[in-house]
Amino acid sequence: MNTPSPFANKVKIYSDGADKASMLEMAKNPLIKGLTTNPSLMKKAGVSDYKSFCLDILTHIKDKPLSFEVFTDDITDMKRQGNEINTWGKNVYVKIPITNSEGQSTIPLIKELTKAGVKLNVTAILTMQQVTETVLALKGGAPSIVSVFAGRIADTGRDPMPIMSAAAALCRGTDPNIELLWASSREAFNIVQAEQTDCHIITAAPDLIKKTSMFNKDLTQLSLETVRMFKTDAEAAGYKL
Repeated sequence: MNTPSPFANKVKIYSDGADKASMLEMAKNPLIKGLTTNPSLMKKAGVSDYKSFCLDILTHIKDKPLSFEVFTDDITDMKRQGNEINTWGKNVYVKIPITNSEGQSTIPLIKELTKAGVKLNVTAILTMQQVTETVLALKGGAPSIVSVFAGRIADTGRDPMPIMSAAAALCRGTDPNIELLWASSREAFNIVQAEQTDCHIITAAPDLIKKTSMFNKDLTQLSLETVRMFKTDAEAAGYKL
């Protein structure tokens, strides 16, 4: 018998994606506290008109935080895009990458926008130095999110837990308006890890989030279901020896 996850009730779970139907489904789920997306996810979902897509989503989702990202390399134009996205809704967070594609730091812009009252989600962070610079820039500003790509850190063969713990302590100890987000989730267990490291938020794809229904599932029963799946698939494929 399944029991509710003790983790899903503590760390806030955000859904990450750009498929409209899936986003609306996730938004209706009380487990989901917010949603995020990015230009790469939008491209994959076949979105052709960035602004129209975002504005359409906002007509359906008005009561949960939504993060939309700027996509220009020019810092001045990044400011313009950020200010425009900020006008789309009170629940909107503007995603600003920690650098542009040339490696130019966006910290001065982050500081300027947060002091002007723009809610930010600073993204593509992978190092503790980037976390520290971001937190100091956001201190005393509007509500904000620091998105550390824990999954991508793990992809390099490094354990993301130490940096996530340190980042959480820094965010919590600096400003109550600054929240740490565990980004680029790879498996359902990342939700447990995000809770263990004291993250405020974890963002994950809908398919991964749905796996939380298996939390605390009896492993013997899961083993039996796995064997039955192998048997059913082999029969359906008509395999013979």
